[in-house]
Amino acid sequence: MPVARRTLLGVGLAAATSALAGCGGESAGGADPGGAVTATDAAGNRVGFGAAGKPTTPLAGTPSTSPTAGAGAPGNQARYAADVTALLRRHLPASAQTVTHHGFPGAVAVVLVDGRTTVHTAVGEALRYAAGPKLLAAKSRVAMRPDSIFDLASVTKVYTAILLLQQVDKGRVDLGAPVRDYLPGFTGTGKDRVTVEMLLTHTGGLPVGAKVTGLPDNAARWNAVLATPLVAGAVPGDTFRYSSVGLMVAGKIVEKVTGKRLDQALKANLTGPLGLRDTGFNPMTWLSATERAARMVATDARSSRGLLRGTVHDDVANNLGGVAGHAGVFASASDLAAVGQMLLDGGTYQGRRVLAAGTVRRMLTNHNAGKPAVDPERPQRTAAHGLGVVLDQPWFMGRLASSRTFGHTGFAGPSLLVDPGRRLVLALLTNRAHPNWSWANPDPVRAAVGDLLAAAVR
Repeated sequence: MPVARRTLLGVGLAAATSALAGCGGESAGGADPGGAVTATDAAGNRVGFGAAGKPTTPLAGTPSTSPTAGAGAPGNQARYAADVTALLRRHLPASAQTVTHHGFPGAVAVVLVDGRTTVHTAVGEALRYAAGPKLLAAKSRVAMRPDSIFDLASVTKVYTAILLLQQVDKGRVDLGAPVRDYLPGFTGTGKDRVTVEMLLTHTGGLPVGAKVTGLPDNAARWNAVLATPLVAGAVPGDTFRYSSVGLMVAGKIVEKVTGKRLDQALKANLTGPLGLRDTGFNPMTWLSATERAARMVATDARSSRGLLRGTVHDDVANNLGGVAGHAGVFASASDLAAVGQMLLDGGTYQGRRVLAAGTVRRMLTNHNAGKPAVDPERPQRTAAHGLGVVLDQPWFMGRLASSRTFGHTGFAGPSLLVDPGRRLVLALLTNRAHPNWSWANPDPVRAAVGDLLAAAVR
């Protein structure tokens, strides 16, 4: 299966063609420190289950009726939690000395069913390689934790969509209006027909990437984003074409109507109200040095920027200062799962409403029925898409896929999946781009976890 980087948005990037179907099936016996199945207790402390199956830290608490941001998993997890952990560990490097992997160095998974945490597991390593890439000595590596913080890459698009739809709720944005009504700099042939809704459904005819290098300042770079031309021959509204540019533009609309930079709008309108303390752009600015060392997950280790850990992986987002509508949000698995739970519950989370129920229904409805999809990188992708979320895509949802199942993936390895029929939320975060994104295709393991949960949760 070809592997291609869709979120390294520089001009002239060619798709990689590593044949990595299956992501390996090697034993990962020594890759997770101590060979432990890990979870957290009700206070958020790490809990390990050794070979004898006895907890290394006393389990505390009882299953909660709703997830609590940052609190970790309850003491009593579902029986299938061990199966999820075992599946993830099979995709780790074969041994502590293995250099090339065909899966990921580490992962965290959170599963919520009816708002109750049934799985919260961490495997492998958050930091395994130095720039080069070079395999680090064991003493220099950092174990993955249940509260590790990941680069969400294109899962950022879900957050941008929510922030934009909040402005629709307030009457400040009309989804049917031309983008140019809000952003006069959105210029170019045919772009007067591109509506705000088309940005969120990837039907505006905009390309995947924008050229922002070689420009003198951030204002010039954003002007270049807004002036990005349509794909040759594209007719706005006719065809699904995955486009990061569309969500960059959507983020600028949020900034225009709120008067806040996107990172500020995220904190004021979503993460702050929901109590999501482990979510935000540019995490090096809001994590302490101790937390950065212990919790930050690494991505690329052989880029021109060296080892990336706490700096956005996406090159365009990095050139835009780390704050953009298509990439740049970092979060823990618990915080990401909380966003999925909010959407599953019609726009509310722990009694706090952040989106109108009708807006959420509109967000999760397929707006692209009957339209063709053009996606050379994922030819199995269909056009099914809501407003900022993908729908019914078995290539990463596995057997959880249905006309109602929604979510998103990110290039660096994260994914969010929500199955309303099972009242299930899955936040699966991996660091498959560490140290080299071309080594592995993240989709097979995503689908495999979906298959496991489809059988386990009825």
